[in-house]
Amino acid sequence: MSESYNLISQQNYIAQLAVDCVIFGYRKGEMHVLLPKLNFQGDFWTLPSGFIHQEEDVDDAANRILEERTQLTDIYLEQFHVFGKAARTNTAFMAELLRLNPDLQGEKAEFDWFVRRFVSIGYYALVDINKVHPQCSYLDEKMEWMPIKNMPTMIMDGQEIVERALLALRANFDDHLVGYNLLPETFTMKELQALYESVFDKPFRRNNFQKMILALNIVERLEKQFTGAANKAPYLYKFIPA
Repeated sequence: MSESYNLISQQNYIAQLAVDCVIFGYRKGEMHVLLPKLNFQGDFWTLPSGFIHQEEDVDDAANRILEERTQLTDIYLEQFHVFGKAARTNTAFMAELLRLNPDLQGEKAEFDWFVRRFVSIGYYALVDINKVHPQCSYLDEKMEWMPIKNMPTMIMDGQEIVERALLALRANFDDHLVGYNLLPETFTMKELQALYESVFDKPFRRNNFQKMILALNIVERLEKQFTGAANKAPYLYKFIPA
């Protein structure tokens, strides 16, 4: 472990600056977030995160981190907030980690670089869950898709970051964002409504929802879906390119 922390501290990273990524996916009518669980004794869940090289653009760093964690490229990515409270440190987390993992006490000095105050730049990404191949870092036991409504307790301000990311997603959701990966290429109005209800955590009246979507001019109606009962088959839609 100490070798790994030494390796991090010796990299050409910008000191005390990090990227935290909230990776959203959608399946079975629920929004999910991809979360790593740290490979230590204790229930320590966090966000896919990383550091920025001195010569690297911040957006490039976020894209690199996402590609490393998902094995996907060309991900929809949006910077949404900077987290920089004076009390934002890893100290309390590290104290609990060392309490539950006393074998790490001898390596405590190696954590110095890691436990200082960090300013974090928050990004959220929209991905197709079925295409993601989660990749653990050397610190992770596993990575899992967690439903927004049933997330584990997270270290530091992870929960606040997810909540702010969800607010930012909602604020921009009508601006073609739903077209990026969360739904298949073609879908029914019912499927689109289910996605909206999951994101906004509230029901929509069917007729009002369809009128709202058509007024936004973000979808194009295609042929009816074949079900063997053409008179009852729902129309298929696709997103109009931005």
